[in-house]
Amino acid sequence: MPFKPLVTAGVERMLNTFFYRERALKPARQRLQGKVLRIALKEFASPLVLAFSERQVDVLGEWEGEADCTVMTQLRVLPGLRDRKQLTALIRSGELEVQGDIQVVQNLVALMDLAEFDVAELLAPYTGDVAAEGIGKALRNGVFLARHVFERQQRYVAEVLTEEWRLAPGALEVAWFAEETAAMERAVDAFSQRLDKLEGK
Repeated sequence: MPFKPLVTAGVERMLNTFFYRERALKPARQRLQGKVLRIALKEFASPLVLAFSERQVDVLGEWEGEADCTVMTQLRVLPGLRDRKQLTALIRSGELEVQGDIQVVQNLVALMDLAEFDVAELLAPYTGDVAAEGIGKALRNGVFLARHVFERQQRYVAEVLTEEWRLAPGALEVAWFAEETAAMERAVDAFSQRLDKLEGK
């Protein structure tokens, strides 16, 4: 089942707002001109297709022609593409599979890296500048707070597991166990060799 027109229209509007509004991004956009990128997300049955032209990017739910490049990944990986340095690591780890001209993905990642994504700009036409800025700030604060709470909860869970419930051993306990296991292995080997000698007599 292809992507709904409402979804493709929303993604198209967002990408055009951020990629095509600034003249400074023109050199980065030109490298993608005439290219077609197919993005196959494992969470969806059909791919999303980005067709780049001089004036805009068209986002399509269906595409009969050949794509210059096809990317297969998961939805959670997409935000990581905003960082150029992560692209190679994502490909090596298998989280991102690329078929065709890898240069297309590299150019898109470079464009995303240069573009400044601002929620307030997307909301401004509907809510006005002041309200959009307030909502954008609230969202940024919310994301920061959520990340902070999540990191704190992670630390708390790790401490509870190692200190309170003693489910996960501490680093020193793991090192001690490894040393004891190695010593036991050496003792068993020595005993086995002595036994072989006795049997040989």
